[in-house]
Amino acid sequence: MEQKIHQGRNVKRFREMLNIKQEALAYDLGEDWNQKKISMLEQKDVIEDNLLKQISAVLKIPVEAFQNFDEEQAVNVIANTFGNNGIGYQRNDNPTFNPIEQVLKMHEEKIALYERMLKEKDEMMARLEKLINK
Repeated sequence: MEQKIHQGRNVKRFREMLNIKQEALAYDLGEDWNQKKISMLEQKDVIEDNLLKQISAVLKIPVEAFQNFDEEQAVNVIANTFGNNGIGYQRNDNPTFNPIEQVLKMHEEKIALYERMLKEKDEMMARLEKLINK
């Protein structure tokens, strides 16, 4: 199965999770950025590595999150695991394969990411307040 990871959509998803407006991200990326450029960026399948690193630094989200997060794949794993005959189903070609463990691991990683994002939200809010007060 070919992975269809949309980096721009991932940037948008994490930006929205952090409750950061496109204008604020543009401001943090520098003078040659504006809301419209962020909007266009979020429509791109692939974002240049150096730009992804900048966004990663601003949002405090690992670059890998933008490169690897695939919602469709996450949904498929869950659907296949908890579908009609998914529970208690063991694949013959790989008896050690445990989809439920994979789903739990995925959720643990997401929870760790959310906790980190919440922890850093206060810092982000302080920066946004500074931006508003300017």
